Amino acid sequence: MSGLIGRKIGMTRLADEAGNFVACTVIQAGPCVVTQIKTEEKDGYAAIQLGYEEATDKHTPKAEQGHFKKAGTTNKKRLIEFKGFEKELKAGEVVDVTIFNEGDFVDVAGTSKGEGFQGVVKRWGFSGVGSRTHGQHDRQRAPGSAGASSFPSRVWRGKKMAGRTGGVRAKAQNLAIFKILPEKNVLLVKGSIPGYNGSYVIVER
Repeated sequence: MSGLIGRKIGMTRLADEAGNFVACTVIQAGPCVVTQIKTEEKDGYAAIQLGYEEATDKHTPKAEQGHFKKAGTTNKKRLIEFKGFEKELKAGEVVDVTIFNEGDFVDVAGTSKGEGFQGVVKRWGFSGVGSRTHGQHDRQRAPGSAGASSFPSRVWRGKKMAGRTGGVRAKAQNLAIFKILPEKNVLLVKGSIPGYNGSYVIVER
């Protein structure tokens, strides 16, 4: 499927044709450069590898520098493969937001915001147990019982408990492209997407 690498810029709101305000996320999508074309015969699968953002020689391994030189482009910070790209491409070609149209639906993947160590109410949406009556005073946000007694005499693996929250790969699906600014390589999609402002995201059709 067609896609681009980009960065989340932030959120704003725009008015639609009816005059209603719509919450939108601003994404700096591309331009990306085709750094490699993988084929079934040579690599065992077909995919298009795209590179995004300039990188210096100092922060690029020698092997990768040769890889970019072979593709006829400069060093890149991020490399992502897309399978089933709809457009015929060749190494060194530039891909930008013009592969999308306003009204298209896309999936946006990124790394969610890290929330640190959190309890079960914030992490899993538990309602909490008990009340402040009958001698309870500090159990409103407790998880409750964690397991049975004689069987299994332990806590099952995967039990929803307190722990580190966020900072994982997440994907927002079926977001409509509200507006495209091709001269700035900017996409505005309806709704929110994972990650903090400035983080890398992948936009897929």
